[in-house]
Amino acid sequence: MLNQDKKNLKNIFGFDDYKNNQQEIIKEVLEGKNILTVMPTGGGKSLCYQLPATLFDGLTLVVSPLIALMQSQVAQLQLLGIKAYCLNSSNSDDENKAIIEMLKSNEVTLLYIAPERLIKNETIDLLKTKKISLLAIDEAHCVSQWGHDFRKEYLKLGEIRKELSMVQTIALTATADQTTRKDIIDKIFPKKPSVFIAGFDRPNIYLSMLPKNKAKEQILSFIKPFKGQTGIIYCSTRKKTEEWSKYLKEHSFKALPYHAGMTVENRKKNLEAFIQEEGIVITATIAFGLGIDKPNVRFVCHANMPGNIESYYQEIGRSGRDGLPSFNLTIYGLDDISLRTRQINDQDSTEEKKRLEKQRLNQLIALCEATRCRRQTLLSYFGEEIKECGNCDICKHGIDLIDGTVDAQKILSAIKRTGERFGVTHIVDILLGNKTENIKKYSHDKLKTFNIGSDKDKSTWQSIIRQLFSSGHINIDIENYGALKILKTGNDILFNAYKFERRKEVLTPKLNTAKDNVTLSDINEDDEILYNKLKELRFEYAKKLKLPAYVIFPDKTLIEMAKFKPANSEELEKIFGVGKAKLKKFGKQCISRIKYLTIFF
Repeated sequence: MLNQDKKNLKNIFGFDDYKNNQQEIIKEVLEGKNILTVMPTGGGKSLCYQLPATLFDGLTLVVSPLIALMQSQVAQLQLLGIKAYCLNSSNSDDENKAIIEMLKSNEVTLLYIAPERLIKNETIDLLKTKKISLLAIDEAHCVSQWGHDFRKEYLKLGEIRKELSMVQTIALTATADQTTRKDIIDKIFPKKPSVFIAGFDRPNIYLSMLPKNKAKEQILSFIKPFKGQTGIIYCSTRKKTEEWSKYLKEHSFKALPYHAGMTVENRKKNLEAFIQEEGIVITATIAFGLGIDKPNVRFVCHANMPGNIESYYQEIGRSGRDGLPSFNLTIYGLDDISLRTRQINDQDSTEEKKRLEKQRLNQLIALCEATRCRRQTLLSYFGEEIKECGNCDICKHGIDLIDGTVDAQKILSAIKRTGERFGVTHIVDILLGNKTENIKKYSHDKLKTFNIGSDKDKSTWQSIIRQLFSSGHINIDIENYGALKILKTGNDILFNAYKFERRKEVLTPKLNTAKDNVTLSDINEDDEILYNKLKELRFEYAKKLKLPAYVIFPDKTLIEMAKFKPANSEELEKIFGVGKAKLKKFGKQCISRIKYLTIFF
């Protein structure tokens, strides 16, 4: 089997070679070992069980949390000639009955199933009668209470595994820190499995962050170069998703909202449009995204700061799964920090979990306020060290550090003189000399610090306060209505025992030049015309087969076709993502179209 795997890799999947540590993982799967693998989104996790499934003589059972993900993967596998099916609630009763009959007749190679259906007694009884070669648990972080997306149904997978006679198991996730990995192992495996960590870096994603200052205008400026391409904008509330969708439509974007408050029908309709069509921008809450496997999402923006580092990593990882350049912008403010802290405090969980969540939040804030390469800061959270990435806002555009000691002292003095009882808005009003009702009520217009900050605007003072917080010089007391508290090092700054350097804020998103916006950097202008014509052909196939366009061929495949212009079947088969099944189904017309377009365009 170990030699056959490379043949199937090319003949079935259309890939010339493995990437990351796929080969090592697949080797151990074929040797019958249990495995936990952490691999970045777009890193090829699915192949680690899909390819072995083509070599096993028994069933490969795949547990997946979302119907959309199952349907997408099954559609792709069936196009490759693999007998893959999914049992889920979106199928009709007749469809599910037909799949069960095929299962009984050993006509299924891969069966995708949701944990909710798997834990049913009738499902277990059926599976006990089958030879199961491999159990694959996708999105395995869902099993952990420490993970960012805990699902109680996943807790039962360890018991299910026992009922299935301790079937060989591979657990896969893109996001799991050390704590989460340990929990996954404890919950699923009685003995420690082989653990593979492929690295968390997604070098094709441009990372950028900006303090909030008219968020709609900031994000609009960032995404304008990508009009006509697919993107996601994450919002903090359902209402905001609707507002953002309306705003983008007013600026000629094809935008659709997605949130849990919509009817099931409308949510499904908008999700299908996003998957099937090109150029859709989804404005969504975090209810959107888990299990979405659309490879050509070109940008992901956060209109509000995410919940924690793992959520941020997972959400930006929904872009650029095809390996082509993709772009992220995150907008953040002190209001986000206060909201996230309040949400942690209000959640029904242990003090230990709350402590860990606050720690994760602080690490995300540190990423927002980073003064070195963002990717270095992000990956250090996962225990990974890299050189400066060259593909983030700090690496590309630099950052100006200036002496902020006097400014910090003005803030700290205002906090001290008001008894550490007031929040950001009140302190900034004092510095700016705003005679608000509260200022006059507490006679804070009589303080020495009143109006000593009129040389700067509101957003600058908010930025300096935020930097003092992220540097550990002050704290926000959420239990006391967000009152600012001075910590030890803050007192050191106040009394000239410690100097404070601050960032000179940039409020406008930056992309270097037009080169930053090019996703087809490997082909010339003439080839790009051919590429766009091939996209039209792909759309024709997709419409006819009622499949997402990327299932037919990913963008990377079309780019290679446009670049190398295969003139026969042998040359076409060498193209990335073209296996024997797709060659047989689409090859003749692709070659014919390329020849025609090469002559006339």
